[in-house]
Amino acid sequence: MHPSLVLFQDQLQPVFLPVCDHYAGSEKLMRKSMALQHELNASFDITFDCEDGAAAGNEIAHARLVTELINSEDNRFNRIGVRVHDVHHPAFEQDLSLILPTTADRLAYLVLPKVSSADQVKHAIQRIKFHTQASKRDNLPVHVLIETHAALAQVDQIAALPEVECLSFGIMDFVSAHYGAIPSSAMRSPGQFSHPLVMRAKLEIAAACHRYGKIPSHNVTTEIKDTAIVAGDANRAFLECGYTRMWSIHPDQIKPIIKALSPRSAEINEAICILNSAKQNAWGPIQYNGRLHDRASYRYYWTVLKRAQLSQAALPEAAQELL
Repeated sequence: MHPSLVLFQDQLQPVFLPVCDHYAGSEKLMRKSMALQHELNASFDITFDCEDGAAAGNEIAHARLVTELINSEDNRFNRIGVRVHDVHHPAFEQDLSLILPTTADRLAYLVLPKVSSADQVKHAIQRIKFHTQASKRDNLPVHVLIETHAALAQVDQIAALPEVECLSFGIMDFVSAHYGAIPSSAMRSPGQFSHPLVMRAKLEIAAACHRYGKIPSHNVTTEIKDTAIVAGDANRAFLECGYTRMWSIHPDQIKPIIKALSPRSAEINEAICILNSAKQNAWGPIQYNGRLHDRASYRYYWTVLKRAQLSQAALPEAAQELL
């Protein structure tokens, strides 16, 4: 029996996604990100941005460009998603009608920004399914941006929706929605990890995701030149807030995020040793380096290997057999 069937038979099986979600808006940056995704062997996802990427009045041409690129040979891994306009925008339905009928089979996910309720997300999902009918794909994953007071208030209900795969925190819109009650310093480090209202939002989003087996995706780092700040933010997002994925808004941010959110070699080796011993013992309790391990810790170490696999870490054959 496959290890995942043994370890998660009475548990909610988690979703696994690449740890970095790179946003690209212009044609130049979209093409550059596709080339880099090929170079790094799909160790990160790409989100083509129709919301902020399209110039005012150019929404139709931009949506058509996105469609062309997703259907092109340069999309080698089918790990590209699209952020459409918000559900109140006139271009929302237009985005869906132009992009989904011909790309649904190759699209990794669709991102919904500025939602205000679970009912609104349900309505958007209905419209998505309507426009994917031609492709007969009715399970297109949906990623939801939590960046309003109303969305945060219903974050559990949103995370519980079966079509929702990932929740992302939109820190800049969230802070701005407080109209000066939260200082601008809370949009970046170190303030974003110390302001109580911002941390409350981050933790509630992460907790909702983990409750329903979804992926929490951390907000952007606006610092582009100093990659140490990017890596530091990614480390703190994982260690202090439980985020397993993070946005990138510049190609130079991709590698630091992947490195920070991927398991270290020592942890990978430990996971292999523990899981192999467990497998030899029919997944019963074992002792390893003087410590007791059972199925609870086996589930943890199995997810370590899955995260390493998605980050394209070089795993030995012993690890491959466990996955």
